Amino acid sequence: MSLRFLNPRVGFAIILIFFFIKVHAEVKLPRLISNGMVLQRDVPLKIWGWADPGEEVNISFNGKDYRTITNATGEWSSTIPAIPYGGPHEMLIRGTNEILLKDILVGDVWVCSGQSNMEMAMRSVQSTYPADIAQSTNIAIRQFLVPREYYFGSGQEDLSNGSWQSADPESILRFSAVAYYFARDLNDKLHVPIGIINATLGGSRVESWMSEEALIPYPDLYHEAEKFADTSFVADVRKADQERSAAWNELLMDTDAGYSDPTGRWSSASYDDRDWDEMEVPGFWTDAGLGAVNGAVWYRRSFNVPTSMTGKEVALSFGNIIDRDSVFVNGHFVGRMFTQYIPRNYKIPAGVLKAGENTIAVRIVSPIGKGGFVPGKEYAIVADDAVIDLTGIWKYKPGSIIDPLPRSTFIQWKPTGLYNGMIHPLLKYNIKGVIWYQGESNVSRSQQYRTLFPS
Repeated sequence: MSLRFLNPRVGFAIILIFFFIKVHAEVKLPRLISNGMVLQRDVPLKIWGWADPGEEVNISFNGKDYRTITNATGEWSSTIPAIPYGGPHEMLIRGTNEILLKDILVGDVWVCSGQSNMEMAMRSVQSTYPADIAQSTNIAIRQFLVPREYYFGSGQEDLSNGSWQSADPESILRFSAVAYYFARDLNDKLHVPIGIINATLGGSRVESWMSEEALIPYPDLYHEAEKFADTSFVADVRKADQERSAAWNELLMDTDAGYSDPTGRWSSASYDDRDWDEMEVPGFWTDAGLGAVNGAVWYRRSFNVPTSMTGKEVALSFGNIIDRDSVFVNGHFVGRMFTQYIPRNYKIPAGVLKAGENTIAVRIVSPIGKGGFVPGKEYAIVADDAVIDLTGIWKYKPGSIIDPLPRSTFIQWKPTGLYNGMIHPLLKYNIKGVIWYQGESNVSRSQQYRTLFPS
């Protein structure tokens, strides 16, 4: 039914009804307060949210009722007296609507934050700890994965998404590995539920996790935070970064002989690489006579496969590579990664390997003058109890050498960005404590870091 055929007064009345229905605010909860949450034991608990100004909100939990009224801006909060560990509990929150939260546990809650070594997920170490993953089912260990978002200018009141997940062989792949083992050990020792709030971002600098107030003693960082609070400035920086990166990658592809060689693609199993130079893997091309060049370098080698490895999917545990890689086995693409910080754990599909001689080719891209295979990691094909070691002598040849890619601005690492987006929304949630991995990205300012990190 179209409003243009109605009496104008009737049409206006219907529009007003739609308007009031739309703007009326039901009780809303922050993402953290949701099904499956872990609440902190033995401390008064703050429960909060939003509704219409002046609306009455009632909370029923653990056999008791709590009443509160929203303030002039529609915010409400209520404090629940401390309770011991246990569960599962339910919580009913009533305003103009009702929200029933289920499967709530009470135990110890830890914020686990910082950069890459805390961010690294169990997925990245699954080839090293397969038994731990297979045996990980435990409803008393739960993670809330905070979305990796940054904001400047003001702290966000809530997260854009996220939910509490109990540990099991599927969900654990998204758990922080450090945080999971920390939680597992605490659960084994204390016999209480453990909740981990995973707020991490690889490569991040300590100032990105700090509030504007905490940065006041550091004028250079404080002024940088003020600069990035300008949304138009951030948009211009982001656009310039994207255009510069796109142009560099386009030039790299257009000039890469590995894709344009008339004698065949360098990823092909049949390509003749007899005239290529040799290099020890793991290692970097800067140490192998190639020097600090930027661009794409291809690596190849042959390896023998027993009949027992054929006809099934096998794992390619492929260490860490600086900076990006694309991997081909017998000419079949098996995986790629765009960061040096995450260990490679690829799968070689069933039917790709054959008994006898096989070939692996790797295209490594580095825009920073140092590329290759990080030493001290595993580079191997693994199937059940059989392992094919891929370290040793490889053939290599530059596919394209071009000027370095100017460094990205890494907006997400700028002062206050991660604090506002990933920490500020957590501040009202009761926790036991914090574990933090931080420092690598501030190593060039180590003196300043001595006070930055305590701040």
